Amino acid sequence: MRTAFFANLCDLASLRERFFFWKKRLTLILLFGLCSFTAHAQTLEVPYLSGHVNDHAHMLSQSTIAELEATLKAHEDSTSNQVAVLIIPSLEGAVLEEYSIKVVETWKLGRADNDNGVLLLIARADRKVRIEVGNGLEGDLPDITCGRIIRNEIVPRFKEGDYEAGVREGVHAMLAALQGSYVAPEEEDSSQPDWVFKLIFFGIFMLVVGVFTVISIVTGGGAGWFLYFFLMPFWLAFPMVSFGVVGGGILFGLYVIVVGALKVWMRSTKAGQAAEKKLSKQWAGAQLKRGRGGSWSRGSSWSSSSWGSSSWGGSSGGGFSGGGGSFSGGGASGSW
Repeated sequence: MRTAFFANLCDLASLRERFFFWKKRLTLILLFGLCSFTAHAQTLEVPYLSGHVNDHAHMLSQSTIAELEATLKAHEDSTSNQVAVLIIPSLEGAVLEEYSIKVVETWKLGRADNDNGVLLLIARADRKVRIEVGNGLEGDLPDITCGRIIRNEIVPRFKEGDYEAGVREGVHAMLAALQGSYVAPEEEDSSQPDWVFKLIFFGIFMLVVGVFTVISIVTGGGAGWFLYFFLMPFWLAFPMVSFGVVGGGILFGLYVIVVGALKVWMRSTKAGQAAEKKLSKQWAGAQLKRGRGGSWSRGSSWSSSSWGSSSWGGSSGGGFSGGGGSFSGGGASGSW
C-alpha cells in the first residue's frame, strides 16, 4: 500500500513538472510571436510618392488613375491644395490612423505656409478607409464632413464591389467640400437609441437610483426629505432619455406624488409608522447580511506580402512631391 501510494505521488510530481515545463515553453512561444507581430507592424513603411494617385493594391484601372490624376492636378493648379490617394493591399497589423499620420508626415502634402494637404488612404484587405486633413483645410473639410463622405460616397460602392466608383466619388466629394459645394445626402437619424437600449438604460437607472429612492422613503427626519428632493433632478432627466418628454414627465410626476405621499403616510399614521419600522429592519438586515457574506475578488498571422516595405522608399520625389504641409489628426475613418 505504501509503495503504491509513493508511486502515485511520484507520478503526480512528474506530471506537475511536465505541466510547468510546457507552460513555460508555450509562454515563450506566445511572447516571441507577439514581439514578432509588433515588430512587423511597426516596420510598415511609406511607399514612394509617385503622383496624386498611388494604387499599390490594383483596385483601379489605368484609365481611372489617369482621370483622377488629371482631376487632382487641375485642382492643385487652381487652388494649391494637394490631395493624394494611397491604396495599399494591407496594413499588416498597423493601426490605420497611426499609419495615415506616418504617410502624411513623410509625404508632407500641402504647402508649408498653408498646410493644405489631404490624403485618402484605403487598405484593401483590412477593408478600412481614412481621410486625413491638413491643419489649414480642417475648416473646409471638417471631421463630420469626412465621415459623411466615407459613409455616403465611398463605403456603399465598396460594399457593392465597385471600388473605382467609390474612389472616384470620394475624391469628387472631397474636392467639392473644399470648394464649398458638397451637400451630403440626408442620413437616417441614428441619434435616438432603440428600445432595447432604452430599456437597458432605464433598468440600470432603476438599480442605482431606485435603491436611493427606497432609502429616502424609509429614512425619517430631514435626511429622508433631503434625499427625496435631491433625487428629483435624476427622476426628471434620466427617464426622459428612455421614454421621451411625455413618458419621462409622467414618471417624474409619479415619483413626486407617490414617494412624497408614502413619506407623509409613514410619518403621520400608525400603520405607516409600523410599516416604516418593518421596512427599516428588513433593509438593515439585508445590508448586514451583504456586509458579512459578500466579498469581492479579482480574477481575472500576418505575413509580408509582395508589396513589402523593403521595396519602398521613405521619401518622395519625381514630378509630384509634397510642399511641407503639417497634419494633426483631423479627418475621419470608416470600414466596409
